[in-house]
This record gives sequence, structure tokens and C-alpha cells, in this order.
Amino acid sequence: MKNIIKSIIATLLIAIVFVACTDDADRDWTSPEASFKLYNTTLGSSVLYETMENNPFVLTWDKTGSSEYSVVFSLKEDFSNKVTLGTSTTNTFATTIGDINNKFLQAGASPYSASTIYVRIESGSEVSNTISFGVTPYPVAGPMITAPTAGSIVTLDVTKPEELVKINWNDYSSGVDVKYTIDLSKKGGSFINLGTVISTVAAPIKTLELTSKDFVFALLNAGASANVQSEFDIKVTAETKSTGGTITLVSNVVAFKATPYEVTSYLYAPGAYQGWNIDTAESLISPKSDGIYTGYIKFVEANSEFKITPARTWTNSYGTDDNINLIYNGGGNIKATNTGYQKLTVNTNTLVFSLEAYSWGIIGDATPGEWSADTDMTWNSTNQTWEIANVALVGGKDVKFRLNDDWGTNYGGSNGNLAAGGDNIKVTESGNYKIVMDLVNLKYTLTKL
Repeated sequence: MKNIIKSIIATLLIAIVFVACTDDADRDWTSPEASFKLYNTTLGSSVLYETMENNPFVLTWDKTGSSEYSVVFSLKEDFSNKVTLGTSTTNTFATTIGDINNKFLQAGASPYSASTIYVRIESGSEVSNTISFGVTPYPVAGPMITAPTAGSIVTLDVTKPEELVKINWNDYSSGVDVKYTIDLSKKGGSFINLGTVISTVAAPIKTLELTSKDFVFALLNAGASANVQSEFDIKVTAETKSTGGTITLVSNVVAFKATPYEVTSYLYAPGAYQGWNIDTAESLISPKSDGIYTGYIKFVEANSEFKITPARTWTNSYGTDDNINLIYNGGGNIKATNTGYQKLTVNTNTLVFSLEAYSWGIIGDATPGEWSADTDMTWNSTNQTWEIANVALVGGKDVKFRLNDDWGTNYGGSNGNLAAGGDNIKVTESGNYKIVMDLVNLKYTLTKL
């Protein structure tokens, strides 16, 4: 009889253990039952603004026997990706709106986009109930440039001027439109604008594309020299606007290297001085394509009229009403009031132009005018040089170059190299010479004919 009773008791114990194990196996450990109460709270506003950064955020819950509590939140109701907001040794936790805004973003919430945040308190094996609220955070970090990378070299091919150069960056997936401004500087110089991108919610953009030619224009305008490797800095500024105001965030500056190739833009000046023939009009050159053009024109008659064209066609042109300011596709003819060579400077950025006397010549006891009169040179716009096709020079004598028949600006030199105010250039042998002066490269040649 005793054995029968023992068997019955053993069977009951096994059943109880089995049921208990089954209950444990069936329990949802990702959503444990609350053992103490977390009281609901408010953010003051579901939409957070930068001006609320120092506002308090407070949570309160019932005391338990624990000495430490962890405040956790998640973007998922099951807390499968929970993040610790902070810890407390009491039944109260206090922080700021700025702090929770940052942590919400770190957890994956998008600025200017509404998310539901789930919060609970954990203490050992005990958890509180879950509270939830909607929140729309604001951005706090600037974009991160991903191309070009720090220390990289951007390769530019003069034979592929239309090849694209891309500036890329990472940033939040924002719930509002973002204006990105991309700025560039030569190392140690001032930043200039490279471009602007408007990234919309429907069509987010985090890249700026430029042709190789346009990128080179920018490098040169930033102060670089053609065919010389230089170091540059680039940054991206993100600007967002909401009811709370405008937030401007700037990326870290990224340094890269590049060697810009030579790029040149031209304007043309058809006029009465050459019979208004668009095909043979003198050209103005902008070596850096920065909107500033210069050229040299010889006007035979006073008040000679001309116009400026961006191409060798009459489709578009610049005129003037006051002989100072330019009007695109408007205004009358421009007038050169004086005769002789004039330096014509045109600024298409500010739409102004200027004319000034500008004539180079040679002087010296080796020249026909000796030291008392200049022999004038002719401008070669194709080669960008001042030249004399044929002049008799005396061997053993000297020659120099000077501007506007005056010693204020003069060049001498030796061995084909020009130097401002330099030594007299010695003519070794009498005869007829072709003389070329290249002020761009500071070179000269005396070629005996």
C-alpha cells in the first residue's frame, strides 16, 4: 500500500514539473509582464526643436527593492533593438530634450520624421510597463563627405572635359527638404561656392556632379595654377527649415589634391576697326574662365565703335548705353574714344568694361630710335604675344622693352628670360630681326632673319 501511495505522489510531482516547464517554454520573454509601474509622461511637444535643447525630460516609477534602474527605449514595441537612455539609483530619471533627441537619432529615428518611441524601466529580472509617445527629432550632426576622401588625388583629364566629377556625402534621411551648399578652397585660402543641391523628401540627393571642365574652372578660381598639383579643402553645409526655425550644420573639412589643366574662355570684339567682320574680330581671353577677359585692339580712328560677342556669331552680344556698363543683348555700340592700342577689359560678372592705352615697344641704342624713340610692337592675339616682324638692330648695342613709351614699366633680361626692370638685352650681331615678347611666360626671342 505504501508503495502505491509513493508511486501516485511521484507521478503527480512529474506532472507538476512538466506543467511548470511548459509554462516557462511558452512565456514571451521579449514582452515580460510588468512588475512595477512607470508613470506616463509628456515631452511638451511631439515635435522637438533645437530651442528645446535644454528643456527637462523626467520619468517617474514605483519603487522596488532594487538599487539601480535602467531606462531603455526602442523604436520597436518588442524592444528587440533597445537602447539605454540612462540609469538611476532612485525611482526618478531626469535628462534634457537635447539628450533624448540625440539618442533617438542614434537609434535610427529620422529628423523631421515622426517616430513612435517605446520606453520602459528595467531592474534585474523585473520590468515596468511600457509607455509610448510620438516624437519628431531635429538634426544635430552635419553631413559626412565620402568622396573625395581625405588625402586622395582627384584625377583630371584634359582630353575628357565633359567627364563627371562627383562630390558625395552621407546625411540623415530627413523629413523635410534640405539645401546643401558645397564650398571649395585652395589650402589656406578663402572658400568659394562650388554648387548647391536641393534634396527633397520625395527625391533625396546627396551628391554634386560637375563636368571636369567646370571643376577645373573652380580650382583655378580658388587660386590654383594650371598644371601644378595643389591641395584643396571642401565642405558641405546642410540647411533645413521648420516651424522651429532654421538649422545649419557643416561637415568636417576634407582635404584632397588635384592638378587643374589649362582652360581658357574667349570673347570677341567685332567693330569698325576691322570692318565689322565677326570672323576676324580680335579676341579677349579669360585664362581662368572666371568672367574677366582682356584683349588688345589697335584703333585707327577716334570714337571707333565695336561690340562684344561670346562667340563668332551675332546671335548674342553686349552693348552699352553709357560706355561704362554692359547690357547683354541690348544697348548701343561701344566706343573707343582714343586711337592706338587699347587694353580692353570686360567683366561679365559685373557687366562693366574699361579701355586704357596699352602699347609695347622696344628702345635702345640697338634700335632705329636709339634711346629717344620707341619702335612699336604689334599684338598677336593668336599667340598672345607682342611682336615686331622685321626690324634692323645694331650689333654690340642694347635693347629693352617698355610700356606706353614710358620707363614706369619696362623689361630687360638675358638668355631669353624677361625680368621687370632687368638689365639691357645685348644684340650680338647687326642685322634684321624678328622680336617676340611673351608676358605670360616672361620670355623673349630675338631671331635673326
